[in-house]
Amino acid sequence: MVKTTPRAYGGVAADERRSRRRAALLEAALDLLAEEGAQAVTKRAVCHRAQLNDRYFYEQFTDRDALLTALSEELTTQGIGAVVAATHAAAPDLHSQVYAAADAALGFLLADPRRQALLLNAHSTGSLYTARVATQHAIATAASTVNRELRPDLTADPADAELAAYIVVSGTLELVAAWLRGEFTTTREHLTTHVAGQLLQVPLAAGQWTGPNPIG
Repeated sequence: MVKTTPRAYGGVAADERRSRRRAALLEAALDLLAEEGAQAVTKRAVCHRAQLNDRYFYEQFTDRDALLTALSEELTTQGIGAVVAATHAAAPDLHSQVYAAADAALGFLLADPRRQALLLNAHSTGSLYTARVATQHAIATAASTVNRELRPDLTADPADAELAAYIVVSGTLELVAAWLRGEFTTTREHLTTHVAGQLLQVPLAAGQWTGPNPIG
């Protein structure tokens, strides 16, 4: 059997066209989420905003929940990439690296106000809540991995490091969401400094706890 190669239209290969359609659907979903909340993200509304018909929606996603999950995964990957890059680019001392990570995470959310909607709507649907938990795990795993790369002399159990990272990641996301809602009036700079300070207190490695003795 002769294997055929998908035709290119207008000089654009089939795979590239599919990639562009997927990006357009994700952008449309993010627009609607930011403008009107999760209830506005329907197949019909997303297709209308992206100017694509239904068959292209189903080419990429089984339903709205799959679309919202993919959107969360996409932004999580981008955010982790920005944070890891900033951490590696920082001065080689722990304080600078942690501050750079906190600043990059907050900067990623603020660079595009639509991204904030994903965090603020995390409890509005089952799929977004599930995606939020997956995001917390992904960020915690990335944080503990980077910590081991930057501090190879530390001997913490990777499982313990990830548990500690999950605690601070989940708490930090809730704090940032509260700040975005206006529950705290502090500045971005102060919030970044505070988050970095909390990160520095987390025992991501054995023997690195610098806070009070939790057992007296």
